[in-house]
This record gives sequence, structure tokens and C-alpha cells, in this order.
Amino acid sequence: MKISSRNAVCFLKKIALVILLLSLNNCNTERNLPASDPHNGGLFLPENFEALVVVDSVGRTRHIAVNDNGDIYAQLIRTKDGKGTIALRDLDMDGKVDSIVRFGNYPDKGRSATGVTIHNGYLYTSTRKMVYRNKLKSGELVPTSETEVVFTDTEKNIETNWHTTKPLAFDNKGNMYIPFGAPSDACQDMEKYGPVGIPEGKGLDPCPELETQAGIWRFDADKIGLTQADGDKFATGIRSVVGMEWNPRDESLYAVGNGIDNFHTIFPDLYSSWQAAMLPSETLMKVTEGSNFGWPYAYYDQLQKKNVLQPGYGGDGNIVGRASEFDDPVIGFPGHWAPMDVLFYHGDQFPERYKHGAFVAFHGSTDRPPYPQSGFIVCFAPFDEEGKSTGTWEVFADGFTGVDNVINTSDAVYRPMGLSTGTDGSLYISESNKGKIWRVMYKGDRNKFGEAELASMEKRKSKDYIRTPIEGEDIRKEGDTYSGRILYNTYCAACHQRNGQGDNNRFPPLEDSDWVSGDEDRLIDVVLNGMQGEIEVNGRSYNGLMPQNRHLDDFAISSILTYIRKTFGNEAPPVSVEKVSQIRSDTENQK
Repeated sequence: MKISSRNAVCFLKKIALVILLLSLNNCNTERNLPASDPHNGGLFLPENFEALVVVDSVGRTRHIAVNDNGDIYAQLIRTKDGKGTIALRDLDMDGKVDSIVRFGNYPDKGRSATGVTIHNGYLYTSTRKMVYRNKLKSGELVPTSETEVVFTDTEKNIETNWHTTKPLAFDNKGNMYIPFGAPSDACQDMEKYGPVGIPEGKGLDPCPELETQAGIWRFDADKIGLTQADGDKFATGIRSVVGMEWNPRDESLYAVGNGIDNFHTIFPDLYSSWQAAMLPSETLMKVTEGSNFGWPYAYYDQLQKKNVLQPGYGGDGNIVGRASEFDDPVIGFPGHWAPMDVLFYHGDQFPERYKHGAFVAFHGSTDRPPYPQSGFIVCFAPFDEEGKSTGTWEVFADGFTGVDNVINTSDAVYRPMGLSTGTDGSLYISESNKGKIWRVMYKGDRNKFGEAELASMEKRKSKDYIRTPIEGEDIRKEGDTYSGRILYNTYCAACHQRNGQGDNNRFPPLEDSDWVSGDEDRLIDVVLNGMQGEIEVNGRSYNGLMPQNRHLDDFAISSILTYIRKTFGNEAPPVSVEKVSQIRSDTENQK
């Protein structure tokens, strides 16, 4: 069969058109994505990924949601006027926000924002206590529709339960999911000890919080005016969930959980400070109906890759016991990294591998001293072809901290918080310190992305705030006020009281006291070795017994003293671990 020259030309043109379309499909260019910022707005990303700063310093924001038309909605952490939602729009289509509007005159104004989601044409916003929604109309940036109250949390102590947040997830069957966090760290007696720590080493058994908290409840997504009684308990044994998402690929709910704290502080004989920095694992969970992830009785140990019994219930770091009854997470991340959001990528801009796995934003730790704080990155956890985690994680976005060593959490310039995907497949990342939002884009050939493009990010794992600290070496030199507060409330508050005022009888106040802010050596000696006899504080005599605390390690002592020298009206320099060690050695034989 002969082909005419004209037909041949037409055939070649069709082939060229197909090649061009395939090329455009597999290679995002500057023609269809905005230009990135110099140095990607401060971010380090895998090869051929670029970023631009969409908006900077709009206020301390949490989660974000991107609408189909590109509008961005973010939640402010706390406001005085109740207008806790920010609407952002790019007017000239250069990738940068031009219009910024605050709105949301919510009835529970001033409460901390905990979530924002767009579902079925509604903008859902939430606080610890309430969930609201507004119908989004075409073309509107700020919704003019009536604000509907979807859900009200009737917990009487909602103001003090900082573990309870209201991120929402919706499945494809008409259901809405809301988590209810535990008010305590590990189900201790709240009335006796407060929300943090287990001073006597015990948790309540059975744990009463599991009845209405520490789990995820399922509700009818079409209804409003709901309370917890209108839903059913979908899963339990989860201390604190800040991020959730429904994954349509396997039609399952996923959540990221924050583990308990203070292992070495409360159980110094069972856990070293290094173990307490690493444990328990922060987890990504596949949550199915009836799931039980073991809180408070058990925790996941990512080093041993198994659930073990929690020390408040007879565990020692190795005993499994009834922990074998509970569900394992999809993957365990290092302890205290504080996962804030999880996102499954369903766009077409990124390479195919990113459709198989989850992005997780880590806010960064507060409870790792004496080792450096850690986290402060966005990870990617790859799944295999069967939809199961490979058990590994990769650094996807880094550069938020602005420093190489995060001694105090406040050292980090930015702290990753929220994740969302735009209709063009770009990934948006928010942070909570100043309110910066990045847009991450892929501008390479999707079919050629592989391990070589990830090599530079693998090297980022050597950063001090990402790598596993070297036991006994990567230790900070000064006490930590976070640990000091917990230790003070555990060992000192019974006499000196939580407010540092003393008992107005035998035990002196710590407020504005020369004994606290004055001679450092004398203060260390008193706490280490105890004291008995009459002393004068602020013009008044006291004659109580100060017991010795040599059972506490040097970092614990320095943390307690650093805390009281920075609190109760005192403003004195921190106490070094080295100084405590020196005085301990000098008075070794003192009882």
C-alpha cells in the first residue's frame, strides 16, 4: 500500500502533536507554573522541585485549605475579636497573594483555631469547642452565607484540654470524623496531679477518659447542631490527633498522633534521658472501625518496632503484656516530633511515586532535653504498590528552622503546620510562628524522577534537628524550663505550691526571693543536699525541712532551678548542668 506525500505529512504532524502532548503532560514548565523564589523561599526540596512564598507574616496560622479556584483559607491560632479565618487570593495570577481578608465573627471568639477544611462546597472551620461551616458561592472570597454551627463540644473542662482539637475528615459515604483528645498526658489523676506527668508512676485503670475522649467519633456529614452524643465511637486509644485525612485510594481514614511525654522525668530508673528523647514514637495510623491504638496502657516503640506496656501501667520499656492486644501504626516516627497534618497527594503535577504514600508536617519537639529539639520538617512516607507503608520516611521539605541546632523550640524561625493541594497539583505548606505559606511545584520530567533526585534530601538527615542524637554526647549545657516545670510540679509544688507562694507557714515562697535569684552555688546545694533550720525570706522566718534530692540527675536539678529562676517574678540566669555536677562532686559525702 502506498502512502501519498500529503498523507505522510499529516501522519507526521499527528505524531508530533502526540509527542508534544505527552511532553507537556510529563514536564511542567515555566509556561504553566509561576516562577519560583530565589533559593525556593528558604526551602530545601528534592531535585526539580521548586517553591515560592505565597504570603508572608499574616499571623500565627495553623491548617490551610485551598479551594478549586486557588483561594486559600487559613486559621489563626488565637484572636481577640473572633475573626480567626484568613481568606487569601492571587489577583494577578503571579503565584503571590494580593488580597488578604480576615473574617469569621464566631460565637466562641478568642478560642484557639484547630482546623479548616473544604468539603462539598462548604468551608468548615473549627476551634476546640465548635465546628462551623459556610457555603462558598462562586466568585466570593469571603463567604456571605449564614454561619452554621455544625458541632458543639460539651466537655466541661474544654479550656484546659489542650490535646483536644477539631481537624475534620470526610469519607465518600456521607460521614464526618472528629477526634477527641485526652485531657491528661497518660491518664493520671487529674484532680490530684494536673494534666502533665504521673508523679506516683501510676495511671488510672481502667482509664475513665476512654469513655468520651482519646478517640475518633463518626457523624452524619449532612447534619448540623451536633454534639458528641449524636455520633458513634469509631476508634479509641489515641491520645492526641491534630491531623486527619480520608484516603480514597484504599477508602480508609488516616491520622497522625502525638505521643505522651516525660519518661525520664517521671521514671528516671527505667528510662535514660536519651530514651526519653526518642520515645514514644509519633505515629501515622490507618484508622478502621473498632481500632484501638492502646493509649494510655501502651505505646509504640519505633526502635523495637512494636507496642510495649506503658510505665504507668507496669511497663519497663521492654515488657509487652497486654500491649500485644492493640493495633500497630502504619509507621512510627521519632519521639516528640509533633505531627500536625497528613496529606495524601492526588494531583497530577508531582512524579507518580508521590501518589503512593503520605506527606506529614512536623511542628517540632518541646520535650527532648537535654538533647536538641527535633523535627521541624515535612516528610514523605512512601507506600508500596499494595498500598502499605514501606516502613521508611524521607525528608521532603527542610529549611524551616533557620538554624542548624535547635536548643530551645523557640530557636526555630518557622514551624511546619498545615498541608493542602491546589487544583494544579501544587503542594501548599503553612507554618505557625509568623504565618508564611509556601507553594511547592515540580518542574521536571515526572517519568525520570528516581533515587538520584532524592540524594540531596537524604543528606539532610544529618542535621542536628533531624538525626538521631548520640547518646551521652549531644547534650545541652543548661537546664530546660519545660522539663523544669514538670519536675517542679512533681517534686516541689507540694511544699512551695504551684504558684511558688509557699504555704505561708513552714515552707517559704520562691517569688522574688534572693534564695532563688541570688547565690547559685547555695541554691544548688540546698536542692541537692537538703536543709534544716531557720531561714529568713523576704523579712519573714521559716523553719521547715528541705529534703535532699540527690536521686535526681544533674540535668533535672539544673532544669528545676532554671525554671524557678525564670518564674515567680524572678529573672536570673539559667543554671548549668556542669555547675550542678561540680557541686554534687564537691559534696559527695554530704547527706
